[in-house]
Formats: sequence, C-alpha cells, structure tokens
Amino acid sequence: MKKINKWWIYFSFFGLLLSIFYWAISNEHPFHDSKLAVINSSIPSFEFINQNGEMISQKNTEDKVYLVEYFFTTCKGICPKMNINMRRVYDVYKNEPDFLIISHTCMPEVDSVRLLKKYEQQMITGTILKNTDGSYTLSHQTNDTTKSINNNNWNFVTGNKKALYQLARQGYMIDNGKSDTNQIIENQFIHTQFFALVDRYGRVRAIYDGLKEEEIQKLIADIPELLKEKIDHTRFLNGFSSSPN
Repeated sequence: MKKINKWWIYFSFFGLLLSIFYWAISNEHPFHDSKLAVINSSIPSFEFINQNGEMISQKNTEDKVYLVEYFFTTCKGICPKMNINMRRVYDVYKNEPDFLIISHTCMPEVDSVRLLKKYEQQMITGTILKNTDGSYTLSHQTNDTTKSINNNNWNFVTGNKKALYQLARQGYMIDNGKSDTNQIIENQFIHTQFFALVDRYGRVRAIYDGLKEEEIQKLIADIPELLKEKIDHTRFLNGFSSSPN
C-alpha cells in the first residue's frame, strides 16, 4: 500500500473547512441581494388598527417584505385607480406568507374600522376588468358585505392622524411635497399616489407611482428579489454592513 502524502491530507482538510465556511456564510449573507438601494433605513415605530379591529405594528412586519400606500375610502379621484393596481399586486402575492400590504387612511377622522372593513370587502371581492385603453376598473358584482373573504395579507389601517402622517413623511418618504407641514395636524392632508416597498429589515427600498403601469410592472418584479434576501446577516459576519450595496 502506498504511503499517503501528508500534504494531500492537509489540503483535503483545508478544502473541507473552506467548503463548510462558505456554506455557512452563504446561508447567512445574501450574495443574491436585490440591487434596490436603501432609501430610508429608519422607519418610526407604529401602532394602528386594521379593518378587523386588530393592532398592526412593526411586530407584524418583522422578517417580512411589505408594501404601503395612503388613501381614503370616499376618494373618487386617484385612490380607486391606485387600489385597483394594489389589488393586482395582492392577487399575485396573496398566498405568500412573507409579504404584506398596509393601506393607511389619510382621513382617520372619517375612515372608521367599519368603513375600512366594507372597503376591504369591495376590494377583495370585486372583479378586475381590463379596458381597451389598457387601464383597469373594478366591477362590484355583489352588495353582500357579509360574504366571507380570506385575506391574510392586506391590512387597511387607521389611527392617530399625526402618527399616520409622520410615518408617510419621515418613514416611507411618500409625502406629496405640499407645503402644509407647518399647519396644525387637523388641517393637513396627504394625498399621494406613491407606494413604498419595505424589505425584511424594515428599510424602504423603492418608491413607485401607483398610477403608472410600467411602475406597477416593476413593483411586481421587484418583490421576489426582496423576498429572496435572507435575514440575520451578521451571525457569522459581524463586521459586514446590512446595506445591499
């Protein structure tokens, strides 16, 4: 029997250790991170009430990718168009347990839990129709608001107006830019068509125009990239930044 070269043993052992280390860090550090830049990494904490009377906070979004918007239930302008597009996103990812939508009312003085529940019913049960010009409408074929719906991903929330507006402006960065921020909160009004996409670390990674078809298509394509990103990057690599860039 030939004598085994000790250097071959050393190299084999080193190769095994290297393979184990690479496997470990590849499971912890997302080498496939999305190319979406971090727009805001410090979203204020929040607590709101959804259409089911349940508290929704950052505990509900931990380790999840989520999409946000601002609207109000009686809006006859941009909100129906925005929410038809939001419904299209919902339809694609409604069975994805790591994805949520949070639609915030910008008129909490009007949009009660009861009204938000009715609005949810309309949005979930309505039928989306594509028009000849490429736009979409939502057909409400029933007025039965008691019809059972299965919705675990889309929250319609209300709460303190100051907290709602602070989150839009300082958190999700989707304020419409109107110079009303010096007014008392009761006289302020945010009405924006923008959606913000937040990653598993609670960082805003992209903002989309909710009225533009090309932006909606990009949004739908970007969500899987964020879903692929892994959480807890620093278990083996304490010195690595959490920035995707």
